[in-house]
Amino acid sequence: MMDFHGSAENIGKLLNRKHIYFVPFRQDNPITKPRSLVFDPKYILDTILKALEKEQIQPILL
Repeated sequence: MMDFHGSAENIGKLLNRKHIYFVPFRQDNPITKPRSLVFDPKYILDTILKALEKEQIQPILL
């Protein structure tokens, strides 16, 4: 079983770092996998383009 608290802590640390950009993500399946997160691939290009402008695409959590 994944330690979501540890993962959330690590994500929080990365959110405060310069030059780290997240592809927006969401819960995988809140019923059977309440601690699972997955990125949404349709936002990859937009995330890269924003990152080149040194901006984070919003929202990060879908």
